[in-house]
Amino acid sequence: MRQLDDLDRRIVLATQEGLPLVPQPWHQVAAGLGIAPALLMERVRAMQADGIIRRIGAVPNHYALGYRHNGMTVWDVADQDIEAAGAALTALPFVSHCYQRPRRLPHWPYSLFAMIHARDEATAAGLVDRLAAALGPMNRGHRVLYSTRILKKTGLRLGGS
Repeated sequence: MRQLDDLDRRIVLATQEGLPLVPQPWHQVAAGLGIAPALLMERVRAMQADGIIRRIGAVPNHYALGYRHNGMTVWDVADQDIEAAGAALTALPFVSHCYQRPRRLPHWPYSLFAMIHARDEATAAGLVDRLAAALGPMNRGHRVLYSTRILKKTGLRLGGS
């Protein structure tokens, strides 16, 4: 991976806490850096192409949006079915993220994780049922781990200056 030059480092520092909530956030960031918006976008795209920036996305606070039943569903799926099972879950519009993790046998047989968000317990249970139906016979068992507090979600953070 290439080293960040001074401008790229300043761009990362200016955006790592989030973009300003204005109609043209990139223009405001560019103005704060004293560069043209086109140059800012060129540099951001180059950092994406180089893998320095992997993604740019919104990080919603589900609790503030009224979603109080947020659960990580964990599924025991045979290794040979993991790709098909993951595709089945990610095809559902209410799954915010889905990924594979290693099992920790004998106590933790679950290898497929999918996050759901619901406003109430009944809706959450219905979503879990829909996940189970999507997996069909690939589902060998599951649990739901409901959030009890909000954890700060952050990516890479560079130190100042």
